[in-house]
Amino acid sequence: MPVLSRRHFNKAAGALAVSSFAIGTAKAAQFTYKYANNLPLAHPMNKRAAEAAAAIKKETGGRFELQIFPSSQLGSDTDTLDQIRSGAVDFFTLSGLILSTLVPVAAINGIGFAFKDYPTVWKAMDGGLGAYVRGEIAKSGSIFAFDTIWDNGFRQTTTSSKPIVTPADLVNLKIRVPPAALWTSMYKAFGAAPTTINFNEVYTSLQSKVVDGEENPLAIVDTAKLYEVQKYCSLTNHMWDGFWFLANSANWKALPPDIQAIVTKHINAAGLAERTDVAALTTGLQKSLTAKGMVFNTVDPAPFRDKLKSAGFYKDWQGKFGKDAWSKLEESVGTLG
Repeated sequence: MPVLSRRHFNKAAGALAVSSFAIGTAKAAQFTYKYANNLPLAHPMNKRAAEAAAAIKKETGGRFELQIFPSSQLGSDTDTLDQIRSGAVDFFTLSGLILSTLVPVAAINGIGFAFKDYPTVWKAMDGGLGAYVRGEIAKSGSIFAFDTIWDNGFRQTTTSSKPIVTPADLVNLKIRVPPAALWTSMYKAFGAAPTTINFNEVYTSLQSKVVDGEENPLAIVDTAKLYEVQKYCSLTNHMWDGFWFLANSANWKALPPDIQAIVTKHINAAGLAERTDVAALTTGLQKSLTAKGMVFNTVDPAPFRDKLKSAGFYKDWQGKFGKDAWSKLEESVGTLG
């Protein structure tokens, strides 16, 4: 009997959940829109999105139905980005760092060691920096972003071979990074060997030792069960990452204004609730992941920041993002070097 991989199991379970949701619809909706994301059903994003879908359906009197496709069911991040641009997918939550393949400045929230804590993150992303990025996304013509960016958390570094304590520990490390230039650039500045792999292939790539490590928020390390294939977790907090809730512009404009208002209200509210969920989840995760076998260590960020500065990382990305975007970042985080 063939062995069912975890990735295929999650995919099948997600498909079942969507099918069950559709079967439970007694009356066909006037508008049925697809929402795709790359996270497991257990992640707060999907739980809050499901609540939003139910609330939208109720408030619109069944006129609007949001179908949720988790765990990269509709394709990899890059595939789904193409689909939302074409209108084959209506909504998609995507990290700004991956969105940067289309909108370069969307990666600015991922500047290494820029944000010291959550108050600093929300000051920037709910303020001038977030507004600037949303404006640039809208200029792409095919998509736009809702006001509230969802939380993916501060990213940590996991490895199978050794903990990361100093920048020297990253030298020659084969580490998985998402398909975005900022990640590749940062790890090359540290002397690592970054390898681009879509998220839906991360577990198997770690399991088969294609790469030795990866970096993600603890909520994803837990919900994607990466602790099964990684021993060490170094609390580097090296970048903060969030998910822009994106919509295809043409499909969005096809909705009546009253439905647009209802969808906007519940999606933004769900994003705020998801932020609270991720923060609460992260608080207890170190203890639970330790119980599952992971070994944790804390990291002093100063030497890492100094290494990026001496390697010209900050100066290089300031030039790429431009003075306007960089000044909005530094309004919240201070001078970066």
